[in-house]
Amino acid sequence: MGLIISSLASGSNGNCYYIGNEQEAVLVDVGISCRETEQRMKRQGLSMDKVKAIFISHEHSDHIKGLPVLSKKYNLPVYITAATLRGLRFGLQDQLVNSFSAYEPVQIGGLAVTAFPKFHDAADPHSFIVSCGGINVGVFTDIGTPCDHVIRQFQQCHAAFLETNYDEELLDKGFYPYHLKVRIRSNHGHLSNRQALALFTAYKPAFMSHVLLGHLSKQNNCPQLVEELFTKHADGTQIVVASRYEESKVYIIDGPPVSVAVSPVKFPKVVEKMKPVKRTEQLSLDLF
Repeated sequence: MGLIISSLASGSNGNCYYIGNEQEAVLVDVGISCRETEQRMKRQGLSMDKVKAIFISHEHSDHIKGLPVLSKKYNLPVYITAATLRGLRFGLQDQLVNSFSAYEPVQIGGLAVTAFPKFHDAADPHSFIVSCGGINVGVFTDIGTPCDHVIRQFQQCHAAFLETNYDEELLDKGFYPYHLKVRIRSNHGHLSNRQALALFTAYKPAFMSHVLLGHLSKQNNCPQLVEELFTKHADGTQIVVASRYEESKVYIIDGPPVSVAVSPVKFPKVVEKMKPVKRTEQLSLDLF
């Protein structure tokens, strides 16, 4: 058997992704309460006893809301960068805190979790690929632009949680103030449907069996629109729209083994020259 995955929550009101094998599992982000995490897992027949670690992508509240209670209750190690840890508005038990570095796999039983950097409006944002026996599942959400890191890792995945945050026309016509629309579209914001589809159609490997489209904006996107858009280009890949209100089904991911390349790549030069977003503005993207 390959990897077992489920989106427990995906949206600005909370993000949490379950990835595991028959023996152990990890959670990527815990943006919903401990109780809600437990209930959603239980409904899908997933056991907290198998969860051995939590990996945190960045410090925005929709990714860490349930972290302190869940990690303490189950004595779960939390893998988080120093910069992200400093951005938390609460403390964690020292003995549970572990650091990680990009392209240095962390072994959790039979699972290998490899982090890679990305562009987003946060202190030190990373995404992750979870691997077991050559089967790779990636979490590609909260991404401003599909840089070389994202593209390279996407090409190695048998399944992916892929952000489709907003429809450009709906955002244009929506009620958000102009400066927020600019920030959402920026290279430190979120992926639009068009950007995500371009990544999917240009770089999807032939062995990618599932894509769970996630982090949809409540105001600036539509699940039916996204599903129809990607289904036209699925080419054998199962398209699932992850809900912001409930857990997805459990999917078993298998296929031909693929080794994850762990050597780092450089950011595109055109993006390297961009000015960083001011720290005082950082957390407002939680709302979207």
